Amino acid sequence: MDSLFRTPFLDIFKQGGVDRDIRMMVAEGTLGLRAEELRLTLEFLLTDSDPEIARTAEATLLAVRASDAAAAQPYVAPDPDPEPEEHLTPEEKEKKKQSTLQKIAALNPAQRLALAMKGTREERAVLIRDPNKIVAVAVLSSPKISESEVSAIAKMANVSEEILRIIGNTRAWMKSYTVTSALVKNPKTPIAVSMNLLQRLNEKDLKLLTTDRNIPDVVRTAARKKLAPVH
Repeated sequence: MDSLFRTPFLDIFKQGGVDRDIRMMVAEGTLGLRAEELRLTLEFLLTDSDPEIARTAEATLLAVRASDAAAAQPYVAPDPDPEPEEHLTPEEKEKKKQSTLQKIAALNPAQRLALAMKGTREERAVLIRDPNKIVAVAVLSSPKISESEVSAIAKMANVSEEILRIIGNTRAWMKSYTVTSALVKNPKTPIAVSMNLLQRLNEKDLKLLTTDRNIPDVVRTAARKKLAPVH
């Protein structure tokens, strides 16, 4: 896994309270996590309170370690999903959206977790707002997620602050100016994250922030100060 990526998925496991069926799925290595994130999560599950999960994680970890060729290979992300088809009419797009919502509504948490890792762009756009925190975070751990998706998520005002915080603390995504500016302009982004990113914005975007009544006052004031001439 690229060292620029964090492992928020593992962070949730460390917090505890993850359902047994989800822990078992990870122990079996069936989710499709990035190689390094899988290894770290398996190592954590070696001490799981459920002996079966611990044994399964150990067996999977041994198999991963035995694959020297795979371990030596750098992480290569799979091809991302294609962009949504623009030729669809508004009615067709709405029908497709409703179909996706109905499909997801019928799934249990473990099934939604698997879909967050392996599903389509449209499915991830829904699951990033899932009330189950580990499902939403799994979207960001999906090897299929693209920079354009992360940028779109960074603009959402209906995702949790934790999701926006994870994006803001992931160096790989912060290399993108589009993602960075989207986060700062999002009123839902934690203030500490926005303040830290202000220095990366160009003058044009800083000026837009000074008149944006949707963002917190402290961020708007800081943008003004950065534009003020130095005497």
